[in-house]
Parts: sequence; structure tokens; C-alpha cells
Amino acid sequence: MRARSPHIYLVAAEASGDALGAELAAALQAQAADIALSGVGGTRMARQGVESLFDISDLSVLGFIEGIKAYPRVVRRADETAEDIVRAAPDAVVLIDSWGFTLRVAQRVRKRAPHIKLVKYVGPQVWATRPGRARTLAHAVDHLLTIHPFDAPLFEEEGLKTSFVGNPALWRGSDSGDGTLFRVTHGLAPDDPVLMILFGSRSAEIERLFEPFEAAAASLVAQQPGLRLIVPVADSIRPLLEPRLAESHALSGAIVVGENDRYDAFAAADAAIACSGTVTSELALAGVPAVVGYRLSPVTHFIAKRLMRAPYISLVNIAANEKLMPEFVQDECTGEALCAAARELLGNDALRNEKRRLLRQTALEMKGDGAPPSETAARIILELIA
Repeated sequence: MRARSPHIYLVAAEASGDALGAELAAALQAQAADIALSGVGGTRMARQGVESLFDISDLSVLGFIEGIKAYPRVVRRADETAEDIVRAAPDAVVLIDSWGFTLRVAQRVRKRAPHIKLVKYVGPQVWATRPGRARTLAHAVDHLLTIHPFDAPLFEEEGLKTSFVGNPALWRGSDSGDGTLFRVTHGLAPDDPVLMILFGSRSAEIERLFEPFEAAAASLVAQQPGLRLIVPVADSIRPLLEPRLAESHALSGAIVVGENDRYDAFAAADAAIACSGTVTSELALAGVPAVVGYRLSPVTHFIAKRLMRAPYISLVNIAANEKLMPEFVQDECTGEALCAAARELLGNDALRNEKRRLLRQTALEMKGDGAPPSETAARIILELIA
């Protein structure tokens, strides 16, 4: 009698997890042609055939206070997801990122169907805050697939089998852009100084960072009239950001590009002012020296400051154990401070070249060796249920 096809249930609660889930789904399908996939996710996972149980947009939560307000909704969705998993009885569940939501799902499934294998893809950042989460996760899942090379000891000492698969964001081509083509296409001379402004991909980031980033750009353009600005805009925040850009005297003349052109923009840029997040690791791999800014709500920052263990907020700085990218957080994130740091990068060729070398070196270590992370993750998951 023919064995039943393997069934994997994927759970992703926000856009970044949806991207990871789509890549993982494609890798699972490539390695096991008869595999069945179901789960919770977004549009990217849907394009890989994973139809979501519900719309995940209301689970995207930023900050402690926002999380408290969303708590009842998150709990209800976690209950629905766990119920669907128990009903579907998959061979394994892969819980992607989104600590609060996926932990609740894992705990509910473990209690009701302990025979189902539970895999966490991207662990909680215990190197930054709340080290006790390593033990909590060890009790909730069977295996952790981590994207950071420095994660494994922190979880394995709690008894959780952990595999480093590499950082997916660094396998998506951020170092493959064509800077010459970008400059020609947009009328930039080979020696024109170019600064990128990256506002982030969430509405709250736009609201909090637009003013200081705009002020920094205005000062830099005034001090260096030949400076050209590039603003990559994620589709998710285009309706919010583009009207602001059009109304801004400093940014109205910036070259605005979509997601498909941003890696070419990376290759054309001399430096960047960027919102803290995945993009700073991508910039590092592309060799773009950057100044990092971030702001949270006052209450969220008050709490985070007391929980934070890591000396930096940017992964590339944490991995290097050195401030390769200057960081300005909360009250320090001002137009004046960002301008001064960016001006130093733009005006010092030797400093900029040394930063490029160190950033690339660190990012390659973060990227991981061998196959892309999704392929390595798929292989481990299939071995786990074999």
C-alpha cells in the first residue's frame, strides 16, 4: 500500500514571515513533489499554493502597547489556528517568526496533539532581550531553525535541538544590483554623490522617522548641492509615503523606486540613512555604509530600554561586535545627528571604503555557507518527519 503523502502546516503571521514561508513552501515542493501544504500566511504563500485560514494583516503588531491592545485578537486567531492544525493532523507544523502568536499556537497544539512535530523557524532574539524565552521555546517545540550563527548555544543549553540555516534576507540578491545601469537610467553621472533614504516598511516607522530623516536630507542637500537622493518605497507603505515625499521641499526631487529596483539602487549608492531592520543587513552585504535611525512610542521605548541586553540594535553590528553602522535611537534620532554621521561617510572616501570591506565581510558570515536557507530548512524538516 502506498504511504500517505507528507503534510506540512506552515504558520506565518506577518509580511516578513510570509516571505520566509513562501520560500520554504517552494523548497519543500521541490524536494518532495507529493507534499501537501496548508496553513496561515499572506499573499506570497498563497502564490505557492498555501491558502490561508484567515487574513493575517490584523496580526502585524509593532511595540508593547500596540501588542497589549491587540492581545484579544491574537489569542482568538491562535485558538483558530491550533484548532485547524489539530483537525488537519499534519506530520509537522512550521511556526515562522512572530514570537507571541506562534508560541501560543505551539502550546495549544502540544497540549492537544503532542505527536505532531513542531518546528520553529527563526527564534526569539534572546541575545537581545528576555533570555528566559529560550527555555520557554525548548518546552514548546521539537526543533529550532535559526537564521543567526550566534543563536545555537543559547537554545541548545536549554535542550532544544538547533540548526543554523543562514539568513534568508542575505540570499535574495541585495549584492547583485547594477549600479551603472541605475545611474544611466536615472540620469546620474558616474561621480554624482548618491544617498539613499530608507524609511522602513511599517506605517508606524514612517510616522516616527519621516521628520528626522527629512531634516537630515534637507541639511545634506543644502551643504552638498550636487547630492542626489534615492528613496526606495515598499509597496506596503507607498500610499502613506508618496504624498509626504511630494509635499517635502527636500525630498520632492528624490528618485523614488519600487521594490524591483532597490538592489540596483543599492549598487549605485555611496551611503544610506536607514530605518533599523532587515534592510541594514542587506545594505551591509551590498557594501553600502549606512547610518541607522529608529524611534518607538515613548512607553514602548521605556520598557525596551530596560529589557535590552545587546549593545546594538543592528544585526550587523551585533554580529561584528562593533558599531560598523552608527545608530541613533529615540531622542538621539534627530536630523542634526543623522546629517552629521551621513556627512562623514559621504565626505571621506577612505572611511567609506573601509566600511564597505568590513560590512561585506560581516554580512557574508551572517549569510551562511552552502545551500540557500529555505533549501536547508526544507531538508531538515523532511528528515524530521521521515
